[in-house]
Amino acid sequence: MKAASPFFKRSLRSTVMAGAAGLLVLGGVTACADDSSSDSSAPAGDTSALPSNPATGDPIKIGYITPEGGAVSLPMVREGGEAAAQYLNNNGGGIGGHQVDLVVCEQQEDPASATACANQMVEDQVAAVISPLGAQGAVMLPIITGAGIPYISQAPVSQVEMVSENAYMLSGGIVAVLSGQAATAAQAGYKKFTVLVGDSGDAAASVQALGTPMFQQAGIELKVVTVPTGTADPTPQITAGLADNPDAVTILGDTGQCISSLKALQTVAPDVQKYLIASCLDKPVLDNVGNEAVAGAKAFTTVVVGADTESSDLYRSVMAEYAPDTDPAGLGYLGYQVVMSLGEVGESLTGPVTPEAIATAMSSAKDVPLPAAEGITFTCDGSAVPQLRALCSRAILVSDVTDDATLENTTAVNNGAN
Repeated sequence: MKAASPFFKRSLRSTVMAGAAGLLVLGGVTACADDSSSDSSAPAGDTSALPSNPATGDPIKIGYITPEGGAVSLPMVREGGEAAAQYLNNNGGGIGGHQVDLVVCEQQEDPASATACANQMVEDQVAAVISPLGAQGAVMLPIITGAGIPYISQAPVSQVEMVSENAYMLSGGIVAVLSGQAATAAQAGYKKFTVLVGDSGDAAASVQALGTPMFQQAGIELKVVTVPTGTADPTPQITAGLADNPDAVTILGDTGQCISSLKALQTVAPDVQKYLIASCLDKPVLDNVGNEAVAGAKAFTTVVVGADTESSDLYRSVMAEYAPDTDPAGLGYLGYQVVMSLGEVGESLTGPVTPEAIATAMSSAKDVPLPAAEGITFTCDGSAVPQLRALCSRAILVSDVTDDATLENTTAVNNGAN
């Protein structure tokens, strides 16, 4: 991909400085915000026997902050991380040969509980803090990194997480999604692209500022249409927004917005090419709109659970062994990816596992494969997106959605692009 234009660089900076409100709404770009239990009756793919390589070194404390117990409660994120830690301890050689003592703190997606969890991590003198997903990064990160402790996440939500020192975002979140969608649309020869996004905070303005230069560089006109959050039937807004007949449309929001928007699209523009993030392909959405509403779409994700690859097979096998009641097709991968990535990066550790040692190892990580995301790698030296130094990747997996809502023909877009 060619170098970013000055306009793109200015827009990235202005988007970051604009505030977190809009980007917080987009926490669902790599996962859904549904807290219902997943149906694990449908297998996501084959599993294999796990290796035998137990960790023998003294345990090291790794903090693990997860959204649970509040209005947004995602126990599967914790379960995926715990399964990965058990695998490292029993089968994967630990972190630098050391056993992992996962110090879990559940924050209820409010500043008070998030602050309490961050302070607990400092008091417990953990070597690093993992926070796979949550909207309280702007609250927790300054406390954690202020104590010299590395902060590691699967994807950023707040602007603080995108630019802070000693913060490591393994995937690019909304940056990766929009960049990947622009590249995919350009390859298809599209000229007009529409984004449907909720009207909370400055979400639309943030997407417009961030996405416009990306699509402009690709020779595509971007239109951002706001959809009232919580509206059961946004057909009037979507009808007006698609009056110029775009070549493709995406929905940036949680499962509720995906359901209402997909239903409206089936009425307003059933044949328009859809570019869907993970939240729009989650089971609650499919149960409501049917597979036909997403068939033929392009999926933009950071995991493909059912892929016939060694990495995806290991994910399914670890979940089957250590979290058998957790649906591997759900959100467990978020915690799994971060814990397993720390194990991979930790192979370079030879001395005491201190916060400084982990920070050095993370900063030195180059082209490390993201677990269960064949084709995506992360590099945490600040070069992946120079304007947003904490992002370790801007890559995204792009797949075709079949008639039965499964993903096939998966490729990585923007991998290694700076």
